[in-house]
Amino acid sequence: MSQLPLNLPEASPEHSGLVYHRQYLSKDAQMALCAQVCDIIAAAPLFQPVMPRTGKPFSVAMTNCGTLGWVSDKAGYRYQPLHPVTGQPWPTFPPALLSLWRAVAGYHGEPEACLINIYGANARMGSHQDRDEADFAAPVVSVSLGDAATFHVGGFKRGDPKSRFRLESGDVLVLGGASRLAFHGIDKVHAGTSPVPLGDGLAECCRVNLTLRRVNPLS
Repeated sequence: MSQLPLNLPEASPEHSGLVYHRQYLSKDAQMALCAQVCDIIAAAPLFQPVMPRTGKPFSVAMTNCGTLGWVSDKAGYRYQPLHPVTGQPWPTFPPALLSLWRAVAGYHGEPEACLINIYGANARMGSHQDRDEADFAAPVVSVSLGDAATFHVGGFKRGDPKSRFRLESGDVLVLGGASRLAFHGIDKVHAGTSPVPLGDGLAECCRVNLTLRRVNPLS
């Protein structure tokens, strides 16, 4: 069932199009998706993104699946078809992720990239906009697995007021419409709160975030 968090006013123009699917995935579905993430990591190992220019490392490790993958290094943010370390194509989407996109995205095209961010207990994600895509008509669909995290969403400027709420394992968040360009991020991971085991391939991980994106406009 879809609902907006109680402390996120639906009337706020910058939040129009934000849809929160609380506990969208069952525990069995979460565990199955964690196993598929482990398979993706085995084929496309985690790498450490760094900030452009400064080279400061992100606090999350990451990999991708799909026809394109997002990377960040000193040359900048971009999507590319090959893993930056192995030089191999990214693994294909698990069918469950494609089904999820088709069910919640409200968009007639398929996703091209799925960013897989791996959070340790002290990892964060600073407030940012997702602006590296060529077309903002498609939403960003985010899936949370593992430990809960405090998520924030603001307005169209970094310093705008922010609303915060807790994302739990199995939650799905859709940033579409105006909210597609709202600043958002992760303030805190609540270690030890996961309702499901993440699997041996994610032994050092507390939280997994899967972010499905359409990169190019439909032809």
